[in-house]
Amino acid sequence: MNDTMTKKERAVLAGLAANSMDEHERSSDVSMEELAALVETAGGEAVAMVMPNRPTPDPRSFIGDGKVREMKELIERNDCDLAVFDNELSPSQMRVLSEELGVKVLDRSGLILDIFAQRAQTREGQLQVELAQYKYLLPRLTGMWTHLVRQTASGGSSPIGTRGPGETQLETDRRHIRRKIQKLEEELAQVRKVRGTQRRRREKNAMPVVALVGYTNAGKSTLLNCLTDSDIPANDRLFDTLDTTTRRLQVDEMTEVLLSDTVGFIRKLPTHLIEAFKATLEELQYADVLVHVIDISNPEWTEQARVVDELIGQLGAESTPCLRVFNKCDAYFGILPHGEDVVCISAKSGEGAKELLEKLSAMLDRGKRHVNLLIPYASAGIIDTLNREAQVLRTAYTDAGIELEAVVGPELFGRVKGFIPGYTEPKEDWET
Repeated sequence: MNDTMTKKERAVLAGLAANSMDEHERSSDVSMEELAALVETAGGEAVAMVMPNRPTPDPRSFIGDGKVREMKELIERNDCDLAVFDNELSPSQMRVLSEELGVKVLDRSGLILDIFAQRAQTREGQLQVELAQYKYLLPRLTGMWTHLVRQTASGGSSPIGTRGPGETQLETDRRHIRRKIQKLEEELAQVRKVRGTQRRRREKNAMPVVALVGYTNAGKSTLLNCLTDSDIPANDRLFDTLDTTTRRLQVDEMTEVLLSDTVGFIRKLPTHLIEAFKATLEELQYADVLVHVIDISNPEWTEQARVVDELIGQLGAESTPCLRVFNKCDAYFGILPHGEDVVCISAKSGEGAKELLEKLSAMLDRGKRHVNLLIPYASAGIIDTLNREAQVLRTAYTDAGIELEAVVGPELFGRVKGFIPGYTEPKEDWET
């Protein structure tokens, strides 16, 4: 009984690298390996693979009738329950393949959505996944119902029992799903509102936000644990983190930040999934610094970093200062990257963590100054601005005025420098 319950679904994988496809959409040995890892994350097992070469995808079966027959033989020979495609399938292709292969058919987007549905823990994460699933399902309803209406549409007669109600049911399902999507979007808008309130509170408290971003399984959760002494689960599998986790981090004696671990990115991430997760990922737009974690031990790290950079751009965070952290450097034997905003670490052992904090401190402090001010009571209005736009460390009310210790940015410094006791403008070189 127990063996039956724990039996893994066995899958045959298929991919296509047609010349007519966009370069980043084509299947490759690497993307197929990643697909096999996704199947494993979902609780299945990849037992066979086909990857034909064609000039263009077959409009009916995507990979062509010959390869479909080959897949069917592999499915029967290996007792498989599932066929998983590395590329996105149209609703009609998915229906044709399901009928001809005799097993459940998933494309990469459907598989990722299934993993997300299994792994989302918080109510917010579950709402986001549900919204993405409905958006994925909506355009596929027609394909699901085509077998009921295709003969009528071509002027023929439908089988007995399928006339009329097929289209009615299709429209009913569409309306139901659109209502669900609207309701979920309203709930997520409320989530955004709550997060916005929390964000404004953080801004008022002058608590900088640092967001960990990176390709899935790059080691973000391990790094969060390393820096904050947390015990967040960090396993060697794709999409281990779906819900954003935030911890306080003391960067140096003067600076404490909120460090957020975000969902990992992946190539060919479904567009509607990015849209659904914006309630979580919009934290990237408001972060003071992004820490882009890159698994340098992965031979594909340059392509993975490109995917992450592209998604950061889609989320409107390309102008946010970014520290590139090359993780698993202890497993890399080439020349390590270097540069002003680059650090090499091993999140597992803690090697390089001190340098990372020093670089992060420098990035957060660029242009900032630590000042001691004496503000006359007549000018006390500036204190509201300081509380809102600076990191106020100490305030004391004395007979001489309001003593205030703060860390201020360049623009604000220009407005408060007149309150620094004994301050004189530094001379330019030509003035000496």
